[in-house]
Order: sequence, then C-alpha cells, then structure tokens
Amino acid sequence: MEDKKMKKYLIAIAAAALCLTSCNKFLDRTPKSTMAPENYFRNETDLQLFSNTFYNNLLDKTPYSEQSDQLVCLNLSAFMRGGNSRTVPATGGGWGSGAGAWGDLRKMNTLLENVNKCEDPAAVVKYTALTRFFRAYFYFNMVKRFGDVPWIDAQLETDSKELYRPRDSREVIMGHMLEDIDYAIENLPANVSPYRVNRWAALALKARFCLFEGTFRKYHNPTAHPEMYVTPLPSDSRSAADYLQLAADAAQELMKEGPYKLAQPADYRQLFANVDANKDEFILAIKNDQSLQICNNSTAFAVMPTQGKPGFTRKFIASVLMADGSRFTDQPNWETLQYVDEMKDRDPRLAAITVAPGNIWLGDETVSATDLGCSVTGYQVVKFVMDKTLPEWGRVDKSYNDMPVFRYAEVLLNYAEAKAELGTFTQADADATVNAIRARAGMTGLLNVESANAHPDPYLLSDDFGYRNVSGASQGVILEIRRERALELAMEGFRLTDLLRWREGKCLEQPIWGMYFPGVGKYDLTGDGKPDINIWTGTNPKSKDLVDWELGSSTGIELTGDSAGYVYHHGNVSRSFDEGRDYYYPIPTTERQLYHEKNVDLKQNPGWIDGLSY
Repeated sequence: MEDKKMKKYLIAIAAAALCLTSCNKFLDRTPKSTMAPENYFRNETDLQLFSNTFYNNLLDKTPYSEQSDQLVCLNLSAFMRGGNSRTVPATGGGWGSGAGAWGDLRKMNTLLENVNKCEDPAAVVKYTALTRFFRAYFYFNMVKRFGDVPWIDAQLETDSKELYRPRDSREVIMGHMLEDIDYAIENLPANVSPYRVNRWAALALKARFCLFEGTFRKYHNPTAHPEMYVTPLPSDSRSAADYLQLAADAAQELMKEGPYKLAQPADYRQLFANVDANKDEFILAIKNDQSLQICNNSTAFAVMPTQGKPGFTRKFIASVLMADGSRFTDQPNWETLQYVDEMKDRDPRLAAITVAPGNIWLGDETVSATDLGCSVTGYQVVKFVMDKTLPEWGRVDKSYNDMPVFRYAEVLLNYAEAKAELGTFTQADADATVNAIRARAGMTGLLNVESANAHPDPYLLSDDFGYRNVSGASQGVILEIRRERALELAMEGFRLTDLLRWREGKCLEQPIWGMYFPGVGKYDLTGDGKPDINIWTGTNPKSKDLVDWELGSSTGIELTGDSAGYVYHHGNVSRSFDEGRDYYYPIPTTERQLYHEKNVDLKQNPGWIDGLSY
C-alpha cells in the first residue's frame, strides 16, 4: 500500500514539474501575484514545487543517444565530426540566459535567498541542502563544458553588476561546489527513493565530480597544458591527487554506509528496461510515466530505422572480454571472425546490450536477427529497450522506462578508478568493485591486479583502438577499469566526458567500423545455421526469401574493402579532433560582446575563433 501511495505522490510531483517547466515567466522575474516571493516559500509544499524544476531542467533524459567512439548513428554529431562542423554560436550553446543555463542557476539562488521565509525549520534545512546539491550539479556541467566560469551565488537582476562578473578559476568553482555538496551530504535525508535526491545521491555526485577533476588535472596537467586554465589556478590549489582522494572517500562512504547493492535481475537487460527503477541499485533515476505521457525514445531509437540507426563500433565490441576473462583480441583470427563466431563465449553483458545471435526481445518468444536497417554498424542496440509485451512498444517517443542518473555500479567504478589513479588499488578493492560487477553479470574470469599490471592489454594501448595517456605502475588496472566503464556504463552518458577528462579526444578520430563480412553471399546472424541476410552485387543476384543488402551501396552495405571488410558507412565523413580547441565548448559571441560593453573581459576558450578582437 505504501508503495502505491508513493508512486501516486511521485507522479503528482512529475506533473507539477511539467507545469512549472512551462511557467518560466514566474521563474525568470518576480510575478505580481500571490506567488511573489513575499507571499511564497511559506511552507514545504511551496519549496518542493519550486525545486521540482531542478530535476526537470538539469537531469539528462536521453543519455542513450550520446555518440562517441563506441556508439554512432548514421549522421555523426557535430562533436564527432569536429573541424569546421563545430563553430562558435552567436547565443546559447549551453551558456544562455533566461530559461536555460544561467537562468536555472538564478532559480536556485532565488530559492536559497527566500527559503528562510518558510515556517518549517526542518523544511528550510532540507530544501537548502537539495538546492545546494543541484547548484553543485549545475556547476559541474558548466565546468565540464566551458572550464572556468563565473561563480554566482545570489539572485541577480538585470541591472546587477555581478551579472557580468569575469570567469573564476576552476579551483574557485570546485571549492564552492565542495562546500555545497558537503552541506547536502550532511543535511539531506537518508531514506531511499530513486526519484528524490537524498544523502546518497549527494555522495555519488561528490565522487563523480571529484573523480572528474582529479583525472582532468592529472591528464591536463596545469604545467604541461596551461592553456586549459584560462584563469590560472591559485598557488594553493588542490592537486589531482587531492581530488582523487576526495572521490575515493565519498564513494567508499556510500559503499560502507549506504543501503544500495548491485541488483540481481534474472536478465541483466531488465535492469534498464524496467518501468520502475530498481531501488537496490538506482540511487537516483528520472521517472517516466505512460499515463502522463512523460516518455523517452529509447526503444524506438534502437528498433526503428528512422531514428538514427545507432550501432556500437567494432572497436568497442572487440574491447569486451571473453566470459572467462581472457581478451577477445588474443583469440586466433579475431580481426576477421564473422558475427556469430565473434559473439561466442563473451562477457554476458555484450549479449544484453546488443542484438546478439539467439537474441529474444524481452517478453517475446522468437529469435530475432540484428537488423542492419536499424544499425549503421550492424551491432544493433538492445540496452534500454522495453519489454515487447508492454503497450506502445517501439513507438517513437513512447517509452516509459526510467532513466538512470546515479547507479551503484558507477559508484563502485568511480572508487576503483580513483584508487587506481592514486596507485593504491588493491586486490581487495578489485574484488569489491570490478569483480563484483563482473560476477553479477555472470563472468567467470575476474580481474587480477598483479597480472593486469604485469601484462597491460596491447589492444587498449594501440594507436587505432586504444589510449595514449596511460602509463606507470598502475597502467594495467587503469586500462581494465576503463574497459569496465565502457561496457557497464554504455549508453548512460559517460563516454564523451570520460574521453575529455582523460585527454583522449583523439579516440574520436579512430576508425568507425562495424561487423566483418568476407564478401558477397548469405550470412547467418542468429546462430541457428540458417542464413538471414544476403549481400549481393550485380554478379550475385538478390534472393527471394532473405533480407537483401547491396554491396557498395550507401543504402546497402559499404565495406572497408572493395569486396570484403568491415561495415563502413562513415568512410567519406571528414573527422578531426583539435587538441588545442575541442576539450571545451566556445563562449557565444553575443555574451562576449555584452561583457565587453560592460568593460569586462570575458575571454574566449583556447583555439576558438569568433571574429572578435578582444
């Protein structure tokens, strides 16, 4: 009974959030009504309704659609193409005002300035903590995107001088973020609810952004790469190791004291297809609801040919281990194995996120072959695809499974990576983190720290498919943890951020290949010994009973070779990553002009040319 009441309560909150999202006039200026600050913020309900917009505006509702070196669509994003595909915008670009970016921050500062009007002292503390959580979350996103940004902790008006304050160093921003998140950790409730921010979500956020900053400062070392710090770091700034230790400590506190654990679904796919987020593992999730038409596009994204044709890259597929823990890239002839053979005896999670041979959709009874019409690489996506028996399955923008924001598996991996980067990662740490995740998935081969460091994976160090910047005594385990992040957190919105903080942007230039075909002919993709598709040319005719794909056609199959090779639909797409520019987004020209008119220098990010002389 209590669960039903809670669900109705959360649905009402979601509806209120949608209402408030459309009421930006109230949020962006003082209304002349009973909701004016002097009449509002009087009780917990007022504070809750006002803060619901933070959930709606800041949390990523479509993490599954992010393109990177491990998942691409038919049309590559501007970020993936790089070069002239990325330009300095006039406005917006994540920096805007009004209802977005800085407008969201203003709402938070509005609540913090008015929260003491509430007559309930406990509610004052609770919603101050909640708002400071979201302010830290907001600034984390801004630092990831722009680097140095202005720290603003007051509700600004159109004539406020602070509206045009210069950028603060990222150390100043991180210092304030730590103050905010520590207050949130101390004062948020500890009760479990996957749809409301609690103490554990605050610890998860602290671990996440401290890991980001620690690895950023390690791989974008301020001495070697001073251009990455437009506003120089103060002399007393925390070191990379300081942030890594903060990340490890926050994750460890959650692991020891928190109520979460790795869920044990009968089918790993179900963890991401659930209509209701798993309370054991999902620390915070985005609630979707069919009855309210609060939906996402995750199922159609994977199964409809009109939704971008997403597919995993062969680089990613080849990085996934065998079930016994050995490397796929150590197998004989791994480069030219056909689909059925390359998918045999792999980490079980691979078959849970792709349409592997023998695939049966959740709730279905028949085996389905991977659909090259829905996947530009042939490695069709399954993660986040709902149970096929549910209403409106596969319809565009009609999926209502919950989306993860913080998941316990990420916390374990954040702890593991922070320890590995610090050089203090032990076998006990491995067993509590990476090996626990692998065991949950059904892996029989677990991570041995001594062996991993003694024998780093050459594939993960190769120029074409690996990382450039990993070295030292912990090289092997760092590579293994990166491998684990790539698989366990696939399609959850982490990959691009990971590449940028590791200074591995050149990974985006690596080959975008799909599955291997030795030439024209008929191919079995389900593993039942019967062909499912026919690749044809003028000399090898179409079939009558199979799915036909014309070799060498942009609407059929394009391969890396004339008659054999890897699926390669992006061969004619120019791609480049500018090491001196692309780790940050540019500041819009209009914003720089406005600052200049106020005699304030808002410096452009390194490498970006906007035509302004200041």
